[in-house]
Amino acid sequence: MNYRVSPSQTNVQNVITPEELNQVIEAIADGRYSWACVLILRFIGYNPLHYIPQRTYSRLMKENSQVVTTSTSTNKQQLHTVNNTHCIGSSQAFSNN
Repeated sequence: MNYRVSPSQTNVQNVITPEELNQVIEAIADGRYSWACVLILRFIGYNPLHYIPQRTYSRLMKENSQVVTTSTSTNKQQLHTVNNTHCIGSSQAFSNN
């Protein structure tokens, strides 16, 4: 299956944002190539179900919703730790003056 897209058919709004690109790169770096493909299709405006079986898509969504939830909670914990450390450091700086 080869598809040709003429320049007039491309949509400027289908550009992947830096945040979306980071998600794709992270999935590739983690070895989750199928998930990276799903993300790319979504981000450029295509429905992944037009290209992969429903069963596969459902499995990928289930597996990766856990990964996204875990990484989000980990990031929140790290941010909370950084904020607490910063606040403690700031209060010590003010108390020394």
